[in-house]
Amino acid sequence: MEPPEDNDGRTFVEVISEKYSPENFPYRRGPGMGVVVVSTGGPQGSPMKDRLNLPSVLVLNSCGISKSGDQAEIAAFCAHVMELDLSHNKLQDWHEISKIVSNIPNLEFLNLSSNPLAGMTLEPRWAEAFSSVRRLVLNNTQVSWDTVLLLTREIPELEELFLCHNEYSSVSSSSVACSTLRLLHITDNCLKDWAEVRKFGSMFPCLDTLVMANNNLSSIQDSKDILQRLFPKLRSINLHNSGLNQWEDIEKLNFFPRLEEVRLQGIPLLQAYTNAERRSLMIAQLPSVSLLNGSAVSDSEREDAERFFIRYYLDYPEEELPYRYHSLVNKYGKLEPLAEIDLRPRCRAQVEVHCEEKIEQLSIRLDQTVAELKKQLTTVVQLSTNSMRLYYIDKGSAFGPEEMKYNTRALHSYSIQDGDEILVVPKTK
Repeated sequence: MEPPEDNDGRTFVEVISEKYSPENFPYRRGPGMGVVVVSTGGPQGSPMKDRLNLPSVLVLNSCGISKSGDQAEIAAFCAHVMELDLSHNKLQDWHEISKIVSNIPNLEFLNLSSNPLAGMTLEPRWAEAFSSVRRLVLNNTQVSWDTVLLLTREIPELEELFLCHNEYSSVSSSSVACSTLRLLHITDNCLKDWAEVRKFGSMFPCLDTLVMANNNLSSIQDSKDILQRLFPKLRSINLHNSGLNQWEDIEKLNFFPRLEEVRLQGIPLLQAYTNAERRSLMIAQLPSVSLLNGSAVSDSEREDAERFFIRYYLDYPEEELPYRYHSLVNKYGKLEPLAEIDLRPRCRAQVEVHCEEKIEQLSIRLDQTVAELKKQLTTVVQLSTNSMRLYYIDKGSAFGPEEMKYNTRALHSYSIQDGDEILVVPKTK
């Protein structure tokens, strides 16, 4: 598909001339703060200044760029540039992008996110321009999968690839593997079938991290032998908000031979459990995972989770017990249920109220304050709140009465128990 004419966009050369001129981007000494590049032979009438203060990291997002501009000037000013952010521009012609990239020989990071590249054709001769790139971001570009495969073939040392929000529902395999890729970030697409994910293993055999959050993946369908062969180096996987709804899928994560980190929140399988149950059951199911949902798993947490797992399944019929249950019973034995202990704070206490010769049995709320207790006692002892002093007597303590002198103090802080006494003493005038 040929890109439409764009008469409103700006050139890459115009934007860097404006943004990084000495007036707008003062030169500062120090590593990473920028370098002065002196223009020595720009063409007559060039928009370039005599010199620009270009850093090695160029951030040119949302600048309205649609074309490259003069390639000789790009080469003269950008030879040292290593990172380039061109996201949210108007680039819709791979040829124009290749003119920019081909004149930045040390470019390692390129962000083309949110440029309108849907249906645009990348010619193989243009793809060669990207050969130095190691990290490539193509989020929300709707770039075709054929273009992705062409780039992975033409970039010999590609390490990280970002393909989020591109509406992929299926992918095709490549006859040439990209063995350098370590990170594939392909969140917020439409991948549902594990058969599509399987292709990533053959295309990227050295994949270390696979981020697939917000794809409605329904299950993990491969056997242990296939997963070990396709993903021999996968260390981290993110399946947040996928459609996984069976514990068998979680068990299959153990078949990835080097998997250490798993992110699995928002899946249907876990909706019926409390947060504590989710984490404990997941940890117990994944003995080799040391980082779950971003939090490290300690040895003590793992032991507690595994013991919880055994007790959780104690009353399940044999045919419904997960495979992991039997290995944990072999490790810890068949544990007895924990005794149920109510650790909730007491709400009320039955106390004796003593006032001079009068004794009354009274049920009091422990969540109220001393001032509120005084109001409750006015009808019992026939004294106003300002005319009484209260003392708490702990029947189980050797210490004497404790004056309840602070009106705002909560009663539960005294640890009042049934049978304790409240002594009311009238104030003397």
